[in-house]
Amino acid sequence: MDVSTVRGGDDRFPLVTTPPVLDMDLTVHSLYRSGFPHELFRDLRDEHPIWRHPRTTLTRSPEGIEFWVVLGHPELQALARDWRTFTSLDGASLSPTGDAQRGHTLVSSDPPGHTRMRKLISAGFTPRMIHRLDEQIAARTTRVLDAAADAGTCNFVQDIAYQLPMHVIADIVGIPEADRPDVFRWTDMIMAAPDPEAGITQDEHFLAGAQLYEYARALGEEKRRQPTDDVWSILTSAEVESDDGEVWRLTPSELDQFFMILTIAGSETTRSAISGGLVAFRDNPEQWQLLRSDPSVIGTTVEEILRFTSPVACFARTATSDVQLGDQQIAAGDRVSMWFPAANRDPRAFERPDEFDITREHNPQVSFGGGGAHFCLGAHLARNEIRTMITELAQRFPDVEIIGEPAYIVSAPEQTIAVSLRDLPVRLAG
Repeated sequence: MDVSTVRGGDDRFPLVTTPPVLDMDLTVHSLYRSGFPHELFRDLRDEHPIWRHPRTTLTRSPEGIEFWVVLGHPELQALARDWRTFTSLDGASLSPTGDAQRGHTLVSSDPPGHTRMRKLISAGFTPRMIHRLDEQIAARTTRVLDAAADAGTCNFVQDIAYQLPMHVIADIVGIPEADRPDVFRWTDMIMAAPDPEAGITQDEHFLAGAQLYEYARALGEEKRRQPTDDVWSILTSAEVESDDGEVWRLTPSELDQFFMILTIAGSETTRSAISGGLVAFRDNPEQWQLLRSDPSVIGTTVEEILRFTSPVACFARTATSDVQLGDQQIAAGDRVSMWFPAANRDPRAFERPDEFDITREHNPQVSFGGGGAHFCLGAHLARNEIRTMITELAQRFPDVEIIGEPAYIVSAPEQTIAVSLRDLPVRLAG
């Protein structure tokens, strides 16, 4: 799908000359303190699939910023797949990124540079390496659940859901076991710091980011000097040839920034999906019983968890030209945001969208970005981690019980993830 399929000028999408303007600020932390406010976004989406957001002040936009809010599924997919009209060069956050990232990371680049980076990064994930990672995911899941079982009760988020993706990423990068506690601690602090209730100072936030980036730089240098049998060693020397014969490699800076994206975004999203999935099963116990009695539904279960939890709240793009999207006229230079949780519950794309149904067959969920050139490179890895963890959890602890109320980290939408589970007390019972 491209933008032309959802432009106005016909009975489906008549042009609205005066865009609907929100009378609220979607970037305030309080909206997300109890999780993503699905009911609010449902009401907004059902009234208008695209809104204009009033000027608001953000940490990285102290002068204030206005942007479009795209909530509808077909509108979001059209936007996501048209990188020429909606560029990613300004990054994924609501506030445009700095020049240091522009064109140098997967989330702040477009083809052909983006294609080059994807090819280079994909070079590290050979069939042999993917098979080994699949084995490591299975082994790590067992180890994580063994450790939690010994305690009996635990914080499911920190002790289980966070441990699996972080250790898998550490395996990909080749981080020694002794270094992992520090890397995990820095990553956790970076994710929690934007939440005013986390009590993390700006200096602590900056220091954690600097330490993680310095670790990435030193690790990359070490892999270049002494390659080992891991993905990161492959990436330090991987090459791709362009159509004109030019040979490309990832620069040290590009590799370092990919490390940051992988450790922070890659771990947080999978952690949120696994944790949010368990909450969805608590609220829909018949679905948990169905999975226990029929493990063959795990494939559709994973897709439904991704749709229902939508770990990433929003990504932003910048319009490169005047264009009509849905019933709205968007001007060149406008910032446009895609809200995945709202699109993933659009009744135009899903039957009974607010129900958690692990047997759902038609499920065009957009949690990995909506398709196109920017489709999430880690989709296979995330799906495998969710599949493995939920399967083993159901087999080993069929009577797992949530014994306390969930609590959330609220970074607000400028951080793209916006809100994720922080605490989920559980009792593991077989």
